[in-house]
Amino acid sequence: MSKIYKTDVLETVALNDVSFEIKKGEFVAIMGPSGSGKSTLMHILGALDKPTKGTYILDGENVEKLSDDELADIRNRKIGFVFQAYNLLPRTTTVKNVMLPMSYAGVPVKEREERAVKFLKMVGLGDRLHHTSNQLSGGQQQRVAIARSLVMNPALLLADEPTGNIATAQAEEIMAIFQELNDEGHTIVMITHEPDIAEHAKRIIHIRDGKIAEDGNGHKQRVIKRKKDGTI
Repeated sequence: MSKIYKTDVLETVALNDVSFEIKKGEFVAIMGPSGSGKSTLMHILGALDKPTKGTYILDGENVEKLSDDELADIRNRKIGFVFQAYNLLPRTTTVKNVMLPMSYAGVPVKEREERAVKFLKMVGLGDRLHHTSNQLSGGQQQRVAIARSLVMNPALLLADEPTGNIATAQAEEIMAIFQELNDEGHTIVMITHEPDIAEHAKRIIHIRDGKIAEDGNGHKQRVIKRKKDGTI
């Protein structure tokens, strides 16, 4: 697929005939310098934008043919987002932040809370259920964001620079969680410009000047484990 931005006087090719397949259960890092096209690619993979030409199939659905309402629906049902800036409501409890995607989908209130508690405990925040997000550290806020991304059982977990705003030790904890999720069968695509973070994935795709420069599994994955208390 390709993405071309046009104005009256200028045509910019952000993605140039990019083609790849990510299979269910993979953990893929997409790397590239600023201006390489990786952010454009992330927006297309997240159904936030459509390719100018080409095809994007997500879990059997042809994304570029969907209407805006259908795109919003597929983002809620099939994609779990983890952003660099967390995107949490600041004076809202962790439970209510995690419940939010389910409210849009019409999940009953009791089930929303049960699912939210389950995933918050899974990411090591069982003792922070009723703290507001502005009472949490950056690493804890990102764990809330991960819990929120999982509650709709998405086909794809899409993480955009998920460790960009947190300290190194907290970043390692986030990567350990991603590896655990992948071991459980979750499909993860992570956008990053940090080589040491990309090494936690099983496959790295390098993008440069809007094209795939390298795609392979030829690196040794850096595996880390969490202890029972959630630390590594």
